[in-house]
Amino acid sequence: MLLTRSLPDNHGLFSGSPILKMDKKSLPPAGCHYFFVNQGKSVVIQQNVSRGATLFAVGTASFLMPFMLSGVGVALPSIGRELSASAIQLSLVETAYMLSVSIFMLTMGRLGDIHGRRRIFHWGIAVFTLMGGLLSQAWSIQAIIGFRFLQGIGGAMIAATGMAIVVSVFPPEQRGKALGIIVACVYAGLSCGPFIGGAMITALGWRSLFYLCVPLGVGSFFLVSRKLRGEWADAKGEPFDWKGASLYACAIVLLIFGAANLGHAWWSWGLVSAGIAGLCMFVTLEAHTKYPVLNVGLFRNNRVFALSSLAALLNYAATFGVTFFFSLYLQFVKGMTPQQAGAVLIVQPVAQALFSPLCGRLSDRYSAAWVATGGMALCAAGLGISVAISASTSLTVLVAIFLLLGLGFALFSSPNMSVIMGSVTPRYLGVASGLVGSMRTLGMMTSMTIITVLLSVFMKGHAITFETQTDFLLTMRAALACFCLLCGGGILCSIGRLRR
Repeated sequence: MLLTRSLPDNHGLFSGSPILKMDKKSLPPAGCHYFFVNQGKSVVIQQNVSRGATLFAVGTASFLMPFMLSGVGVALPSIGRELSASAIQLSLVETAYMLSVSIFMLTMGRLGDIHGRRRIFHWGIAVFTLMGGLLSQAWSIQAIIGFRFLQGIGGAMIAATGMAIVVSVFPPEQRGKALGIIVACVYAGLSCGPFIGGAMITALGWRSLFYLCVPLGVGSFFLVSRKLRGEWADAKGEPFDWKGASLYACAIVLLIFGAANLGHAWWSWGLVSAGIAGLCMFVTLEAHTKYPVLNVGLFRNNRVFALSSLAALLNYAATFGVTFFFSLYLQFVKGMTPQQAGAVLIVQPVAQALFSPLCGRLSDRYSAAWVATGGMALCAAGLGISVAISASTSLTVLVAIFLLLGLGFALFSSPNMSVIMGSVTPRYLGVASGLVGSMRTLGMMTSMTIITVLLSVFMKGHAITFETQTDFLLTMRAALACFCLLCGGGILCSIGRLRR
């Protein structure tokens, strides 16, 4: 018996014949629907995967990580009081997690391509959940810092492979909608963390936040075990580039610690310079490595991938610091309480969470690159309006700005991710997913570096008070103008990839 089935030209899996052949003697393994023969090589593509279960598992994990990240920020004062932690130690609770995610993101993406994205994602959930349980039992601030670093490894495993799995399971015509739902889960987590986490901490204590991580993580782990039976390892058998991964990790450590201390110590500029030099050495090394962690050819020979990744970097750099400034503005200039300021600031992530699935669906019907370009333009417009903010700006204008930024980022984020993931072959999906995460981290560092430099120039180390309010507003407007210019650069990159 000979079975044949046509493979659509836009599937992007093979460059050979689109005809699939299967005879009775070479039936596919259990759990597989198709057995492909391409240019003399047999390739098994496992299709017995529930798309709904995949979306739920990845969405739950994508919600849990930002929920914990924003919730832990609310818990820090309570942690500090109970464990007698200093301000520096409390800052390390967040820094340790972000450092770990930044170091291992690209590495885990590559390991997923080699050993299986489902396997890395599955064990990432296990590590993240286990560390959440241990954090709930932490006996000292040092233990919390250590467990948060280890939890960051699990977070990197999830983030580097989750998007790649979604892209592997969903066909191109449904990819934007699926990615939009995942992005909505991310911003739902960011939105719910301060409110749900704050309520739990007030009623049950800070340990309850980490208790919640356990049932959510365990549920996701068993759902992946039972429903997500496919595996994707398009670079299986290739060696891992430990030298390149180590060099990248060292460069990221130098960059993050340098950026975190800008304005506080003269040696921080040396660390930042060393980190940038390390990244340059990493790129040079990868260009001459047969099986690199990051294939530099993706940037050199793939214009769409290169410009889309750069657009993502510029967008994160332009938008990450907005919440920082507006949080201070609402409390110190407008005189709001932290709770009132939070209620205003939540407008942006809620708008992003609500609009992301719709924008993802929009990118399935129309050019995702054009949709993302429109989103970047809305972000630039929102930031441009923000430059004119003063002490007398009305709440209505502020809410309108947050809605504009939320809609702009929703239009940009999932369509741009769809463009990036659709521009590479399946064997590089994990690396591409990890690289987007790295762009996010580098963008955040760029944003905070701009803020630190401008604060040191205009505020000269003074605290924000009624007397220094004018200097603070000048700093804020200068930073927002810089962010608007970064968005302008992102628009040019986004338009550049449209050129044929």
